[in-house]
Amino acid sequence: MPLLALFSLIFYVSVLSFTPPPVSRYTSTTPTAAEDFSSVPATFLSVTTLFNMRACVCVCVCVFASLLSHRFDPRAFRWVQTMRLAVEEINESTQLLPNHTLGYKIFDSCAYPLTGQRAALAVLNGLSEADSPMCSGASPMLAVIGESGSAQSIVVSRLLRPFRIPMVTAFLFFFYPTFFRVIPNDDYQVKAIAQLLQHFNWTWVGLIRGDHEYGRFAVQGLLRELQGSSVCVAYQEMIPLLYNTQRVMRRSLAKVVVVFSAEGEMTPFLRDYMKQNITGIQWVASEAWVTASVFTGREFYPYLGGTIGFGVRKGHIAQLSDYLQTVNPQRYPNNVLVGELWEALYGCSPFPSSANPFPVCSGQEVLLKQHSAYMNTSSPRVAYNVYKAVYAVAHSLHNLLLCQPGNGPFENDSCAQSNKILPWQLQYYLQEVKFDMAGEEVNFDLKGDSVPYYDIINWQRGTTGSIEFVNVGLFDGTKPGGEELVPGSVCSPSCPPGSRKAVRRGEPVCCFDCVPCDSGKISNQTSETENQCNLSTDHNRTSCIPKKVEFLAYDALGIPLTVISVVGASLTIGVFVVFFYHRSTAVVRVNNSELSFFILLALTLCFLCSLVFIGEPTVWSCMLRHTAFSITFSLCISCILGKTLVVLAAFTWFGPKQQRAIIFSCTLVQVVICAAWLIDAPPYPIRNTKYERSKIILECSVGSSLAFWCVLGYIGLQACLCFVLAFLARKLPGNFNEAKYITFSMLIFSAVWLAFVPAYVSAPGNYAGAVESFAILASSFGLLFCLFAPKCYIILLKPEKNTKQHFMGKEKR
Repeated sequence: MPLLALFSLIFYVSVLSFTPPPVSRYTSTTPTAAEDFSSVPATFLSVTTLFNMRACVCVCVCVFASLLSHRFDPRAFRWVQTMRLAVEEINESTQLLPNHTLGYKIFDSCAYPLTGQRAALAVLNGLSEADSPMCSGASPMLAVIGESGSAQSIVVSRLLRPFRIPMVTAFLFFFYPTFFRVIPNDDYQVKAIAQLLQHFNWTWVGLIRGDHEYGRFAVQGLLRELQGSSVCVAYQEMIPLLYNTQRVMRRSLAKVVVVFSAEGEMTPFLRDYMKQNITGIQWVASEAWVTASVFTGREFYPYLGGTIGFGVRKGHIAQLSDYLQTVNPQRYPNNVLVGELWEALYGCSPFPSSANPFPVCSGQEVLLKQHSAYMNTSSPRVAYNVYKAVYAVAHSLHNLLLCQPGNGPFENDSCAQSNKILPWQLQYYLQEVKFDMAGEEVNFDLKGDSVPYYDIINWQRGTTGSIEFVNVGLFDGTKPGGEELVPGSVCSPSCPPGSRKAVRRGEPVCCFDCVPCDSGKISNQTSETENQCNLSTDHNRTSCIPKKVEFLAYDALGIPLTVISVVGASLTIGVFVVFFYHRSTAVVRVNNSELSFFILLALTLCFLCSLVFIGEPTVWSCMLRHTAFSITFSLCISCILGKTLVVLAAFTWFGPKQQRAIIFSCTLVQVVICAAWLIDAPPYPIRNTKYERSKIILECSVGSSLAFWCVLGYIGLQACLCFVLAFLARKLPGNFNEAKYITFSMLIFSAVWLAFVPAYVSAPGNYAGAVESFAILASSFGLLFCLFAPKCYIILLKPEKNTKQHFMGKEKR
């Protein structure tokens, strides 16, 4: 596939050092090489890179140097930047090759085999091509990524094979022992084109190829595939490097033409074809030019519209578009290639010189989308394969360095020496490498080939009148023979993972737009349907990831509640001790000591039951938290109700037995309600995802909402009854009358629980438990202080008033 660019990425290992010198800058004095973009400091590993950005006609390099040898190729320059981006991502990664840095060098082969040979020899020597004698020194090279032209690749590979240096290519299709391809072998493309011709019953076709090994081998392979089929070849023609006018197509009756060529050779051929005004040709494009953006202009559509061919599958490189825009003459003021990019895109030179015919420009021009030859990143194919090739070598090096002595793959279970890695050792790891990139598994088979997939691409008129490349099918080389070709006919392509279909108003259901999945939903396959994600979703909404699980734990919210609960229980116990110690005094005896002790016991349990609301909910804790607080509060209010009735009856007919019966019967009603609740629909723990899509709230469902509100309603009924009775008894005579304290305590109790209801209903997630726990603590403190603070004040601070005479109002004045 002669894409007119040499892509070679050479890895070598430097001496292990904590402060090694940076990778040296390489600046060639010949017109066949260009300086690299940066000197990347190496902490252990270094990378040297060879690239080519010029498109040249090899046979005329000397004769027409002023016309052809410096025609810059922005598309190839984009591939250079893709390589640089991959290297920088690897260097910034903490997972891949940690504590190691990759560097690179860039060479320009001008698509000329001898220039590629010189560059390979220079890197094999490990010294500058311009300054060093050939074949001196040891090779620092471990692997090569490239090259794009068949002729150059054969030359380079023949130099590398004696050293057993593996070559990973994003372009070349033919088989050599040390080759690894991140694109399918060209045998599959030839097979796919043969099946396409037979599928459409195109039996009379013409073949055109470029003047290089790629075109020659491809045509030979296609002829082999067509043997025994109904397809006949009308003619075979070659596009010469020094192009002259062709007349074969005008004379032939064949209306289907298969072309194995690159865009550089196709350009003069198609210009001549358009001048002859030949129309009605169905072009079948090889991968080398089927996605060439140079042919997308409006003027090409009448002649090339409807072209169909096979392209390597596209990928996605997230940061590529932004990265390409970082290249400008101000950032790289001495870089020849950046100057040539500006000349190709803007027709001006940011680095003026007497030998430069271009007008001068500032170098501050903005790279725009219309500079598609360089800026087209919407559907990277070749660039994506360059990206994968760099990562394939990086993953192989990473796996090599992880080898444990005694468990290695080489002789005597040995590993490669990290400071002296041999190329054939890296080749072993390349053969075994397997990694995932954007959902695609990258690996190589025994022949060094990757998974054989091709997109079937059709050239269609876009809304602006220019040509657009539309996927209309797939060639899947993993399927049985005869089933690989899968042409498609769709109004709208399937939605990618992370999106769903949205039917267009007024159009058939087959026509739809793809929109991102709703929050909390994913589509992890190429489909238009969504699946509910019970966990959280990733950024692209293609897979579920574990959500953060939250509940009312012993943290910034749970610890203060725990402390308050313990403090409240401790204070209640302290009051109990004070009352028990002074049980024979008037203030305790007059205010019904037995009921006071019952109330203090119930309040202690109320304070402690708020602790059940803190911690991870379980089946038992959910049942206990609601029933415990309801029964203990019912017991407490029943005791207070008993006190109120005692005040009203003035001890005449409401004795201890009647008091106990009131407490027991009132509490029993709450126990019965709780028992029925637990039997019919008990509370249980749930994983709530309604409040926040990104979190799971562990909380307790009340089970039966009716039972829950009955429990609260019964406590409220008791409090209201107690408040009414205490209010009626507040003005009864006698210093022992505590009805006014009961009235005030019931006011506070009622206010707390009336505020609780809306707060509980509106509280999000685990805050509902915190609200309920706070209501329990607040109402408990209200009862404790209102009922017992005045008595403790008399007992501890005013003992002179703790007499029977004082409470009977008979003390001497």
